[in-house]
Amino acid sequence: MCGIVGYVGGRDCTDVLIDALSKLEYRGYDSAGIAVFQKNKIVVEKSKGRLADLIDKMDRDGKPVGNCGIGHTRWATHGEPSDINSHPHGNKRITIVHNGIIENYKKIKDFLVGEGYGFESQTDTETVAKLLDYYYDGDPISTIAKVVNEIEGSYAMGILFRDFPDRIFAIRKDSPLIVGVGKGENFIASDVPAILKYTRDYYLLDQDEIVTLTKDTVKICDIHGNKIEKELMTATWDVDAAEKGGYEHFMLKEIHEQPTAIKTTITPRISDGMPDLSECGITYDMLAQFSRIYIVACGTAMHAGMVGKYVIEGLARVPVNVDIASEFRYRNPIIDKDDLVILISQSGETADTLAALKLAKQCGAKTLSVVNVKGSSIARESDMVIYTHAGPEISVASTKAYSVQLAVMYLFAFSMAYAKKQISEEVCRNLVKQLTEIPEKIEKVLEEKENCQFIASKLVNAASLLYIGRGLDYALSMEGSLKLKEISYIHSEAYAGGELKHGTISLITDDMPVIAIATQSYLYDKTVSNIKEVKARGAKVTLLCREGAAVDEDAADYKIFLPNTDDILMPMVTAVPLQLIAYYTSVLRGCDVDKPRNLAKSVTVE
Repeated sequence: MCGIVGYVGGRDCTDVLIDALSKLEYRGYDSAGIAVFQKNKIVVEKSKGRLADLIDKMDRDGKPVGNCGIGHTRWATHGEPSDINSHPHGNKRITIVHNGIIENYKKIKDFLVGEGYGFESQTDTETVAKLLDYYYDGDPISTIAKVVNEIEGSYAMGILFRDFPDRIFAIRKDSPLIVGVGKGENFIASDVPAILKYTRDYYLLDQDEIVTLTKDTVKICDIHGNKIEKELMTATWDVDAAEKGGYEHFMLKEIHEQPTAIKTTITPRISDGMPDLSECGITYDMLAQFSRIYIVACGTAMHAGMVGKYVIEGLARVPVNVDIASEFRYRNPIIDKDDLVILISQSGETADTLAALKLAKQCGAKTLSVVNVKGSSIARESDMVIYTHAGPEISVASTKAYSVQLAVMYLFAFSMAYAKKQISEEVCRNLVKQLTEIPEKIEKVLEEKENCQFIASKLVNAASLLYIGRGLDYALSMEGSLKLKEISYIHSEAYAGGELKHGTISLITDDMPVIAIATQSYLYDKTVSNIKEVKARGAKVTLLCREGAAVDEDAADYKIFLPNTDDILMPMVTAVPLQLIAYYTSVLRGCDVDKPRNLAKSVTVE
């Protein structure tokens, strides 16, 4: 989950690396470091902590000066966050930065110790650096090939060889890496936002492809040295999309970008008032053939899948299983050729989701990915792809990516229900029309952010919270709970309202906050009964419900009223105040909203 960058060109290398790393710090912020060719020597500067700590260190000690170098921001796996364990790693001859996990590093380390090598860090990366040095014969490509034939695991690596001070070498397997192409300068990076300031043109590296960069050339080959020609891609994101744009935090900016992101995602997939996924390779005839659906994802994306399950089953009457990607492979799922497996991932690089995709394909099922990053690993390996158009999402806590994932789930559900002849064309058109109205309704919710801020002020000192709901509201409560816990560090749990009496209500004490979601008309009375149960035991209740809902004055302490839409679409508007409550609670507690502790944006290791 680390971020890596590399630059070779005419600019001050250190400045470029630091700027690029600032766009990738969401991938890890346990430490940061750079390695720069300075007068034909590799000079390394690195520090535990945030990128700002590295900058402070260089302000004190002096920064490396040169035109070629690599950089790294770390999310710790092997070895605690420390100066010693920070990347880059290597020696005077070879220095590397690495994103991924080397599974057989202990075996390699034991071998190298036997060959007289010493080790300073506890990282798996240092073993790769030393193995490169062991095999180095003056030919970087053959040396890299020998090393990757011995290492097991995932990696994206940027490599400097002292004998080649004007170039960068890089290779990837399972961890993402792009090659940015500029004029008189070239780049490597873990993600597109790192290079948008300098160029929009890039190559996507595939498995075990090696790239050699000089300021004027980009050469890509396989591990046998065979030249590879690749399609040059152009990023559609602009520079401003990766900046805060006047907002205090990326998360708040991204919450406010949701109406536009939803419009951009759904508009190309609607034709004459009907859902049209043909550009994604999905036809009504194809959808009619599937007998069962699996939705596989992690974290927030999995919660979007939970909403998808309710909607697909409710409308299309097709059974849907939702699986946590990290568990999917290990329960030996029953999948066959008549099944569809949907993989949801913002980055398209989530390691567990990618592994689940490969298993699904091995079992003969059709695969459909819902991803935000074009050309990502999951997108490339899937049979079909629906790209969400959220633009770059920088904050670790996902907001707009979740909303566009929901939007795609709705379009898919409408399409399948119509294909299965479970809803009429009239009903389908009506649902699509209501979906197109969601961005305007979210705009109205955003106008009520002061209410969410007030509610947050009542949660800021809580030790624990409970979210409750039924049906789709339960699926929303899971996402609301996750948002709060990941950025405010307040323990919270989501529970189905009907299950309270089966143990959970014992946790209710005086003044314990409970956030209750009651937007489903047919379940409203039952949810209100659950609310009264916790209220009778001293809970402080915040209720999210529809405009015009009949709410007893004593049923809730605080209320958020939401614009009316069809029951099935209410999650689209309900998610927004839950995001805002989490955001303002985090701000009031003085937490780092965009970079919560121990987390990173893209989980590219298992």
